[in-house]
Order: sequence, then C-alpha cells, then structure tokens
Amino acid sequence: MQRVIVTGGFDDLRFEGFRFLEAASKIGPLVVMLWSDEAIEKASGKPPKFPQAEREYFVRSIRYVQDVISLSGTSHGIGEGGSLPTLLDGTRPDAWVVHERDDHPLQRKWAQREGLVYHVIRKAQFDEPLPPPPVCPVNPQSPRKKVVVTGCFDWFHSGHVRFTEEVSELGDLYVVVGHDENIRLLKGEGHPLFPATERRYVLGSIKYVTLALISTGDGWMDAEPEFEKIKPDIYAVNEDGDRPEKRAFCEEHGIEYRVLKRLPKEGLPRRQSTVLRGF
Repeated sequence: MQRVIVTGGFDDLRFEGFRFLEAASKIGPLVVMLWSDEAIEKASGKPPKFPQAEREYFVRSIRYVQDVISLSGTSHGIGEGGSLPTLLDGTRPDAWVVHERDDHPLQRKWAQREGLVYHVIRKAQFDEPLPPPPVCPVNPQSPRKKVVVTGCFDWFHSGHVRFTEEVSELGDLYVVVGHDENIRLLKGEGHPLFPATERRYVLGSIKYVTLALISTGDGWMDAEPEFEKIKPDIYAVNEDGDRPEKRAFCEEHGIEYRVLKRLPKEGLPRRQSTVLRGF
C-alpha cells in the first residue's frame, strides 16, 4: 500500500478532523507530520490551544494514524516550492493528502515532479451522512474481561483519551455514549454541543476502544439495555461519573464497579470538558 503523509497542527481536533484522517488512511498507512507550537503561532498569529506534547498524544491515540512525526521550530514541514521533507528513515512518502483549504498549486507541481500521488479531500465528503451506528453485540465472547464505560464525551480531549487508555488495560472496552435527549435531561438545555452520532464516531476512532455505541435507555443508567446485551464484567467510571444509581445497578447484577481517579497522562495538563466548551 502507498505510505501516506498529512501535515498540520491538529489543534483542538474535532469531528471533521477525525473524518479527514480516516479518509487519508484509506489511501494507505498514515503518517502525521505535526506542527510545533511555534509553527502554529507563526501561521495563525496566536498560540495553539493545546501544547505539542498533548496534541501528539491525542493524534497517536487515533486508530487511523500509524505514526506521528513532531516537527520543531517554525517549520510547517512544507518547504519552498511546496516541497515535503524526507521522513526520519530518509525516504519520502508515496502519497500526500491535503484538505481542500490547504491545497496549493506549488504543492501539486512539486508532488507531480517528485512522483508523489497528490490527493485533495473535499469538505463535502465530511457532510455526507455517517454509516448507521453498530448494533450492540449480544454477550460477545473474548478471552479478556468485558468493560463498559458510559458518558457524554461532548468535548473530547486528552483526559478522555487517557481514561479510555487506562480502562482498556482492564479488558475489551465498550463505550456507550449518551443519546441526545438523555444528555439534555441530565445536564440541561445547551447540552450536548455535538450530536450522539458524532460523539460515538469520535470514540469509535480511538484505538483503545473495542466498540462505541449509543445508549437506548434513560436516566443515569441510560445504557442499561446495552449492559443487558453485552453482559460486562466491569463498569468503570471516573470520580465525576460516580453515582449511587450506578453502584446499585452493579451490585444487583454482579458487575464489578471501578471508580478511577481523573489523572492526566504523565506530563500533560488536566482537562475538563466543562471548561473547554465554555459551560
């Protein structure tokens, strides 16, 4: 398969960014050339929302990405005349993928001259409907334990990534994202910012997640129908998500209840969706 490269800051990565990376990965194994903080500030006139180490950790967690090359200084990875640098192994990729907003004639000419396939992904592709959410499996079999987590996951950030990474060490991870009406019921008007189909897609794009679903019940145990089908061994929550209703449900059904501390990946700042989304 063609080895593919994309370049960018990937700061505050949202739904469209995930779809772009997925589309690029369908062309071949994907390498992300990640801009430094200085490069983002040079290009945009303001510093990034998230530092480079945090952005790299986030991008590496995405299942569509094979590798990340973190650039230093003010380099965007695109030289004069639209050229790409060589990779760490001294080679160039086979294909270069860009979002239509980043398309440039110099890049096209350089790629053609160097024999690279040059792909432009149109924004219209991201407006196409997502495939239907997967059907909840019935008692899936695995040599590992089955773990369920639930939540809104409205403004997905590195803390969420770390949570999925940590929980996945306990077994196969099933994430059940709260459906929109229930999120409004529990959190009030203005929630969620993003529809359940998009939130589920983002969670399903994280390599630590075995399967991401959308809840079909209501209340704090809106994922009860999914629990009945999956038959998990463990229900994992973070400290903010600990609720008496959840504890009682696990006691009644013989499910191990794990409460994890909200700790960021070592060296990264702690993040909270409430702060990031402005509520």
